Amino acid sequence: MQALPGFRDFLPDDCAVRNYIFARWREVARRYGFLEWDGPVLETDRAIQKKSGAEIVDQLFNFTDKGEREVAMRPELTPTLARVVAAHEREFKKPLKWFSIGQFFRYEKQQRGRLREHFQLNCDIIGEANLAADIELVALCIDILRAFGFTEKISSSGSATANFWTDFLRERDVPADRWDELLQAIDKSGREPREKTAEKLGELADPIFAILKSGGKSQKLDQLVDGLARVEDLPIM
Repeated sequence: MQALPGFRDFLPDDCAVRNYIFARWREVARRYGFLEWDGPVLETDRAIQKKSGAEIVDQLFNFTDKGEREVAMRPELTPTLARVVAAHEREFKKPLKWFSIGQFFRYEKQQRGRLREHFQLNCDIIGEANLAADIELVALCIDILRAFGFTEKISSSGSATANFWTDFLRERDVPADRWDELLQAIDKSGREPREKTAEKLGELADPIFAILKSGGKSQKLDQLVDGLARVEDLPIM
């Protein structure tokens, strides 16, 4: 018998590699002062849809459990994190600096390097609006790459750009359940026909294309990049 499509067996050598990766993740996250936590593999279907929208249902391993509850195997950690923080808000002093290494599941077309289950490192700073939190998270990502020997031409533009676009969407009161869809469209804009991207972006197409043409400049993005350029000894918070 074979494993289900999109799933893997981890033989001893595979586990050794996985454990090495996890150890490096934990080492860097703890050096930055992050505390490890985790949540259940099963979450309510409602909690996941509230964060990502109803369209995510087609990507879920979801079912009705024996208690007649609509549940799903977690596709990401954000809904669980939001639930846990809301339930224990008064028990912890903010800002919270938490990290988790978890297994996640998505029922989608499998392809090279993208299966239906994967492990993921999540690092979150909660309750801190200062730009220093963004700088620290990007710096942590850079240090994780360094931990694996990737030391040349490390770029922080990807994380900084994502931060810029979420601010853009927030300022225009775009519902959070549309963010993933729009961010993916922006990310693919350089590889897809303009007409296809415009269709995905809808009423935001013109302002987004204008920003892309100008290079996506913003004061906050410039401050974030300048802050990273000044970081010498990490961590910084």
